[in-house]
Amino acid sequence: MAMNTDLVGSIELTASAAIVVAALSIGFASDTGTRIRIAIGLSLWFVLVVILAATRALYYEHGLGTPGLGLAIVIPIIILCLVVGRVQSLRETFHRVPLWLLVAVHIVRLLGISFIILYTSHRLPAPFAPVAGWGDIFVGATAVPVAWFAYRRPSNAPLAIWIWNAIGAFDLIAAVGLGVISSPGPQRLIFAEPSSAIMTTVPWLLIPGFLVPLLFAIHVGIFARIARSDAA
Repeated sequence: MAMNTDLVGSIELTASAAIVVAALSIGFASDTGTRIRIAIGLSLWFVLVVILAATRALYYEHGLGTPGLGLAIVIPIIILCLVVGRVQSLRETFHRVPLWLLVAVHIVRLLGISFIILYTSHRLPAPFAPVAGWGDIFVGATAVPVAWFAYRRPSNAPLAIWIWNAIGAFDLIAAVGLGVISSPGPQRLIFAEPSSAIMTTVPWLLIPGFLVPLLFAIHVGIFARIARSDAA
């Protein structure tokens, strides 16, 4: 059962990552060469996370544990925000990416159902898995109407996007926080079994190590876009 769940999870997470990478590569670039470079850069990051998961470099028993996982989440967010914010060409391109597209990529969070499946199969604890799972499902499902509203009525959409974006960002913060205090180590505050340790293994590290930083950085970017439009 665990092997089947992991196999399905690998397929789903790889497909989700491919969708986000493709959307950002197309949205951030107007020429094929730049799109390819962005796709390659994000793909190399994806491969690095897979290697970390396969070697269990962040597993608590013999790896870096929760501190290493925390760095794997925070450092990419900082790098992404700094690169887009500091590189003029990327910054200018980012402000031309349709807001509806930035919202729409979060549809992949419907795969939060994986957390619920892992919880019901006793591989992840509560409240971490139910909160992360249902939160992602809600954000992914509501991304559809919010993106459509932003596409059809862009001038009237900023408030709805801001509210949705705040909920989406808070969901990721809550999920990461609950995952941290449910994982083995001195920081553990929730001792329900099993722990959240499998989130550092294949394929589940792809969630905190790749998708969470990428999607959270998009949330930050959406806030920046709305703030800029309000100031204009």
